[in-house]
Amino acid sequence: MTELVRYGVGDDVATVTLDSPANRNALSAQLVGELSARLAEAGEDPAARVVVLTHAGRVFCAGADLKAAGSGSTADSGAAVLALLTAITELPKPVIARIAGHVRAGGMGIVGACDLAVAAEGASFAFTEARIGVAPAMISLTTLDIMDPRQAARYYLTGETFGPEVAARFGMVTAAVPDGELDSMVNGLVAQIRETSPQGSAETKKLLTAARRERLAARGQEMAALSARLFASDEAQEGIHAFLERREPTWRAGR
Repeated sequence: MTELVRYGVGDDVATVTLDSPANRNALSAQLVGELSARLAEAGEDPAARVVVLTHAGRVFCAGADLKAAGSGSTADSGAAVLALLTAITELPKPVIARIAGHVRAGGMGIVGACDLAVAAEGASFAFTEARIGVAPAMISLTTLDIMDPRQAARYYLTGETFGPEVAARFGMVTAAVPDGELDSMVNGLVAQIRETSPQGSAETKKLLTAARRERLAARGQEMAALSARLFASDEAQEGIHAFLERREPTWRAGR
């Protein structure tokens, strides 16, 4: 089986790379499992002070594996994604998302779960769930708390695409930079974190994520159940198949 998530460590940095460009780094069961394992490895690795989560290809993460969702083979995916978001939040080391491509749906939840996020000018973002008949259920637990409420309402409800500068303005990412400056910005953040002590960094992250950890524990199962119910609904199945078949869903037909 081809590995979908690569791991490397050097200069106090664990680099975790989503490497499934053929399906736009979608959250397949294999990718979620491997990503969770690599993050756990980074958390235990004495050679790593900080984790950089990045990607191969033009898409950081496209969200749910819609081919699997359209075939009804996602029974345990909600629990796995919830565990992944929790793992990023609870990791005792800062996680930086390095975004050089597009982010959609569940990928937004991963970016939101990271402690810092830097996006290049060629990146784009969208909460596309409502467009296929579902809702940003689980990922609301890692995005609503960092976004301006009015802007969250706009982009949750419309599913429209927005760029990195907008994402930075309302809190979805830490910084938006020109393509050629992405690595220097990420490396600069890494260098600053390396100046902190391991204990200071870990305990500060606990302070920053306290409310989020409580929310994930209190509402995670509820949101996973909501996601599963919506994905199994007739309307969502129509939306998913319309997307895969590149046609308009029935609720838009004839407009």
